[in-house]
Amino acid sequence: MQPTRRRVVALLLSASLGALAGQPALAADPYPAKPIRLVVPFAAGGTTDILARAVAAELAKLPGWNVVVDNKPGAGGNIGADIVAKAAPDGYTLLMGTVGTHGINQSLYGKLPFDPIKDFAPITEVAAVPNVLVLNPAFAQQNKIDSVKDLIAYARANPGKINMASSGNGTSIHLAGELFKTQTRTFMVHFPYKGSGPALTDLAGGTVQVMFDNLPSSMALIKSGKLKALAVTSAKPSPALPGVPTIAQAAGLPQYEASSWFGMLAPAGTPPDIIHRIQQEVAKALGAPAVRERLQAQGAEPVGNTPEQFAAFIRAETTKWARVVKDSGAKVD
Repeated sequence: MQPTRRRVVALLLSASLGALAGQPALAADPYPAKPIRLVVPFAAGGTTDILARAVAAELAKLPGWNVVVDNKPGAGGNIGADIVAKAAPDGYTLLMGTVGTHGINQSLYGKLPFDPIKDFAPITEVAAVPNVLVLNPAFAQQNKIDSVKDLIAYARANPGKINMASSGNGTSIHLAGELFKTQTRTFMVHFPYKGSGPALTDLAGGTVQVMFDNLPSSMALIKSGKLKALAVTSAKPSPALPGVPTIAQAAGLPQYEASSWFGMLAPAGTPPDIIHRIQQEVAKALGAPAVRERLQAQGAEPVGNTPEQFAAFIRAETTKWARVVKDSGAKVD
């Protein structure tokens, strides 16, 4: 008896399904299969932007890696961080976070549109950076300010007459200044910008007089004489600025320390294998001799630790900066 056409089709379909069941699933597209967006939550020209572009340029040497830096400044880094917190967790939207976005802001702002811990998957700390107390040279010369003690004396004699720039509310640059004001019992008017780039332009031009900037973004202006460096905010002097003391040393403030850090994060829920892949490649990029030497020359110390280490570091920094915010009395203005 000849089989009917319907039976032949059924037998063929059954055989095909059986064969497919015995085959492994087709592999997903290898990561990355398209450009990666790296959001920088501050304006171009600042340290966050400098580090992001250094890493992106090194990753671009890998086959298939195209990292596009996207500056989204505002609200002390919160605007850019919120964009990434709400992005698809697929590894194609990342954040160059900072001590501000992930260590300070939740203590400084009454309410954030994102949770710095729950809404992000840490990838790696990119670099640790001291801040540097810099002045407009003409202002310093006119008022005979050659040391931190000179600045303190002038500020005490002229309360409210110094304009202090920052890269935005809640940044370490802002908090370094607020801590200085508290510990020296001085008052300077805070002027927040949308990043170090525009703040430094006004500082060099004399619109503002003082800033506690991240060292890498100020380094070129210090070397060219357009800014006067008085001290660094770290616990130890920076090899990148030989002869420049710490604020603790120069002002007799043993408890003063306010350094910065920067790290890469993804939206929460990003697959662990993608997080691991990005961490490995970023760590390799930071370990490249040319990259390491360039960052160290600017005052940044490359890190490249594991996601677990970075997550623990963020939790510790959140606790530390909550105390600094409380002790300094800093407020969003």
